[in-house]
Amino acid sequence: MIDLTEQKTKIDVKALNLYYGSFHALGDISMSIYDRTITAFIGPSGCGKTSLLKTFNRMNDLIPNARVEGEILLDELSIYGESVDVPSVRKKIGMVFQKPNVFPMSIYDNIVIGPRKHGVKGKRELNEIVEKYLTRVGLWEELKDSLKKQATELSPGQQQLLCVARAAAIQPDVILMDEPCSRLDVESTLRIEELMRELVHRYTIIIVTHNMEQAARASDMAAFLMIGQDRIGRLVEYAPTLEMFSMPKDKRTEDYITGRFG
Repeated sequence: MIDLTEQKTKIDVKALNLYYGSFHALGDISMSIYDRTITAFIGPSGCGKTSLLKTFNRMNDLIPNARVEGEILLDELSIYGESVDVPSVRKKIGMVFQKPNVFPMSIYDNIVIGPRKHGVKGKRELNEIVEKYLTRVGLWEELKDSLKKQATELSPGQQQLLCVARAAAIQPDVILMDEPCSRLDVESTLRIEELMRELVHRYTIIIVTHNMEQAARASDMAAFLMIGQDRIGRLVEYAPTLEMFSMPKDKRTEDYITGRFG
């Protein structure tokens, strides 16, 4: 079980409320995400897991009439402060989506698009970035001779690994993953989980998953969300994964984990 006394807080969420127009999506969420851990958001469909994930890199800003109240601190600095540069937030907090969203360009260009955007121009440095991050996700030996190949021609599992490499290539502090394995076969799913356990030595990882076995296998911390009687998504329980799955404190958590609902 993870020792929280030795863990530094990476993201601190304080009384977070999220609205889409008049719709109150998330209510009074408070939690601390620990540095270099894997945190899993679990809960039934529609409870706000992905919405919460997207508040961490301000992706909800792209939705008309979305509004956040409360505070989210990254390394003790507010990411919703008036003077905050949003692109710099998104550089520090990368995201991998549910459906592999490789860009319609070569494997090479998929990796370097972020570094180029952030000022890396030298061919040698870009080549080193491609090799480094494809190696990190276990794709270098498979793809090193076909870097000019269109990324859309890769298998779904390879595409998702490429998306992780692309997210890591901008050197973020945090990687968000929104159900990254939901469209993958068992072999690719286990490969992504193994990769997460390797990457967590360098990054803080937050994953949304409906797969309880995956949450139990892959995560250090688990956060259970569900819709309250007021129809607002709320955090029911947040604890080390082993503790939550073996001794949940809330009956609703136990019912969800054991498949009684959800």
